[in-house]
Amino acid sequence: MSAALTLRGLRKSFGATEIIRGVDLELRAGERRALIGPNGAGKSTLFHLISGNLRPTSGEIELDGQRIEGWSPERVNRLGLARSFQITNIFPKLSVFENVRIAVMQRYSLQYVFWRRIERVSNLREKVDQLLERVRLQHQAHTLAGEMTYSGQRSLELAMTLASDPKVILLDEPMAGMSSEETQYTAELIREVTAGRTLLLVEHDMDVVFSLGERISVLVYGEIIATGTPDEIRQHQGVRQAYLGEEHAA
Repeated sequence: MSAALTLRGLRKSFGATEIIRGVDLELRAGERRALIGPNGAGKSTLFHLISGNLRPTSGEIELDGQRIEGWSPERVNRLGLARSFQITNIFPKLSVFENVRIAVMQRYSLQYVFWRRIERVSNLREKVDQLLERVRLQHQAHTLAGEMTYSGQRSLELAMTLASDPKVILLDEPMAGMSSEETQYTAELIREVTAGRTLLLVEHDMDVVFSLGERISVLVYGEIIATGTPDEIRQHQGVRQAYLGEEHAA
């Protein structure tokens, strides 16, 4: 199976401090990969490099066979990569429908259409309705985003992420701050809506990591120390010592 996302010798330094230290990583098309590691390991920095929010110091990033390091986030998105952030990235004073409509408009460059009413743009409402149905928010279409539950806001952000019809999705701690019930619901939703797409997931809830990740990579101090199946990672001595802890791993 072809590679959807490939990192080769990726490095990022801030002054004399090296945060990402020669990361090599390859995700197959359609694979669900979890990326774990202790706080300060460089996980969010790595996401910023892949999505174009940061420029690498050296190394290569390849998306769908094309080099993208140094590209802007908008250009990376147009090639087929979308990401969510640790903090919800929505418009709280707009409705759920309006939030998703903005994301769809960006996908089709309709945010620059000034000479006709947006309600008249062909198929726009249909596309928004389909996305809301996919993330089970159709019944909250007219709710203000800022009045939703936290898990509802993360579902909304997921719909906005899907609006660009990405081939590769990066999710940065999508379950942070959720109850166990909300976590279980959101994990199943992510499994459902990312089917057939490539997913790279950063998450601290190990139950979610082991249930969603077909393979898991472990980042410690800016380096990948292990990659394997959930069972292989559970048994990896370096991972047990650096991250999971003996008691949890057992």
